[in-house]
Amino acid sequence: MPFGPHEPGTHLPGTPLRRRSRWWWLGPLASILIFAASLAVLWHIISQMNPGDLAAAFSNASLRQLGLAAGFTALSYLLLTGYDALALRRLGLSIPYRTTALASFTSYSVSFTLGFPIVTGGTVRYWIYSPKGVRASEVASLTVIAGLTFWLGLGAILCASLFYSAESVAMLARTSPLVVQLVGGAVSLAILGYLVWVATDERTLRVKGWNLHLPGLGTTLGQMTLGACEVCAAAAVLFVLLPGGYGLDYPTFLAAYIFGCLIGIASHSPGGLGVFEATMLVALNRLPFEYVLGALLLFRVIYYLLPFILALVLLALNEFIRRVRRRER
Repeated sequence: MPFGPHEPGTHLPGTPLRRRSRWWWLGPLASILIFAASLAVLWHIISQMNPGDLAAAFSNASLRQLGLAAGFTALSYLLLTGYDALALRRLGLSIPYRTTALASFTSYSVSFTLGFPIVTGGTVRYWIYSPKGVRASEVASLTVIAGLTFWLGLGAILCASLFYSAESVAMLARTSPLVVQLVGGAVSLAILGYLVWVATDERTLRVKGWNLHLPGLGTTLGQMTLGACEVCAAAAVLFVLLPGGYGLDYPTFLAAYIFGCLIGIASHSPGGLGVFEATMLVALNRLPFEYVLGALLLFRVIYYLLPFILALVLLALNEFIRRVRRRER
């Protein structure tokens, strides 16, 4: 899941330089601390494991589990193409779906693995969309609208899982169901506030002379539904790889998965690497650590590594075809 920090913009000639706040270092410091603490937890857990048991857990995944994981991965990336399709429609841009699918799949696959999605994903998108007449400012707007789709969907699923499985989530988090419901209520109020805000009038974000017209209520509800379905599909990849027979239901797992994603995003590590694993191992400590870690390793391979390799192949093939066509012309 998938949107990291904004990179500093370039300075344009004739514009005054902005002084950085003296507290600018707090953000990077917090990210480093989260990443370091998560690695320490992960190392502590791994050091207590038997390598033989871990290898057995990795090899014990059934063909059915692997097939379901591959299917949910394909569904997740298919739904991610809808992020770009919705954003392009909001911007009034008519782009063939095959181009949209290529740009979406490759940009997400690359940014999930390399991190810094504003830079890596935005660069891949611009590389593919620019020959179709899409400007850099429109690619930036597209990226922000796609990010809104992700966050709206994540928030909606988090609320649903916290309210539906309050007692089970409270057991995982070692807190009371009331605290879980209060968190769910706070997230619900934030989402409802945003929906009311975009429903009342045309809303525009203005950042240093760049304007972005936010989608209205109808499109926003579509974004929320699409984002929720995509988050559920991505979470299902890991869920089907976990060992069965331990009474872990999917709604409860969803809450743990989303918290893992949020902490991974806060760490700014590529794909939440290390941070996500440490969070999931702590949250799912009622399951055998060796089997959970084996499932997490398979999840990394199926959901991140294989799509990344395929994306590189598609990008190389796309560039090759583009150069051949240029020579023919």
